Parts: sequence; C-alpha cells; structure tokens
Amino acid sequence: QVQLVESGGGLVQAGGSLRLSCAASGRRLSYIMGWFRQAPGKEREFVAAIGWGGATTSYADSVKGRFTISRDNAENTVFLQMNTLKYEDTAIYYCAGTQSWAEVAAIGSYDFWGQGTQVTVSS
Repeated sequence: QVQLVESGGGLVQAGGSLRLSCAASGRRLSYIMGWFRQAPGKEREFVAAIGWGGATTSYADSVKGRFTISRDNAENTVFLQMNTLKYEDTAIYYCAGTQSWAEVAAIGSYDFWGQGTQVTVSS
C-alpha cells in the first residue's frame, strides 16, 4: 500500500509561483504519477502526469508552458512546479498513482491518491 502526502500549497498572487511536492511512503514509487485538481463546485480534472523514468510527461492544455511535473525516484517524491499562476488555478491539488499510461488523464485509472493541498491564487 502506498501513502501519498502532498505539500507546498498556499496563497499566492496571480503571476506568482508555487512548487508542490508529493511524498510517497510504504512502497517504492514505481508508478506513473499524476497531478489532478478540483476547484469549488467543479469536477476533479487532470493537470499533468509523468512516467516512471521521468522522460515522458503529459499536460492539460490549460497548464502547458506554465506547469512542469518532475520526479525524484531516489527520494520517492513527485513535484509540480507552477509558474505564472492564474486565479483559475485555484483548487485543491491531488497527486495519484497509476500503471496505465493509455488512460493517464482518466481519474478512474488511478489506484491511489493523496489527501490534497490547497492552492489559492489571488487576482
């Protein structure tokens, strides 16, 4: 069983940056890892994903060019660098793990989730 703990969220002004971390414990993080977000009153949506080796990534169109996903397998940690933040990026951000790259943007393909970290962008 893998436990995920997100951190790094907070309050930031529009145009600012945050770096989220997702630390795994329990097992080695030999999974495809993804970040999702859920804004108030909206469904959870895909943000980014990264393959086991770190060379393969995928991003939602809304964050391309602004967000970067990375991982440190030695530290069992996944990161999400968020730059040029916008008000509409305000949400709870979750990390999750899956073994299916074919459905990497699908919530249902993920096997385990963290509890989330709040990101609030002031306009």
